[in-house]
Amino acid sequence: MDMKKVSAGKLRAIGHDAAAQVLRAEFDDGKINEYHGVSAETFRRLASSGSIWSFFRDNIEDEYTAKRVK
Repeated sequence: MDMKKVSAGKLRAIGHDAAAQVLRAEFDDGKINEYHGVSAETFRRLASSGSIWSFFRDNIEDEYTAKRVK
């Protein structure tokens, strides 16, 4: 999965697997979480948001269950 580097709140990188509908988020503490069921459209909206951290908190963190992978 390709990761896009970001500097947004606690996020340092985000990536998405459209076929599996999995969003991967890397945080400033090195933790990596995956969120399953995230559509390509939701990821597009996240990646292009003017406030990625706010979008993530409001639309990903509260709506999808996190699975820690690192």
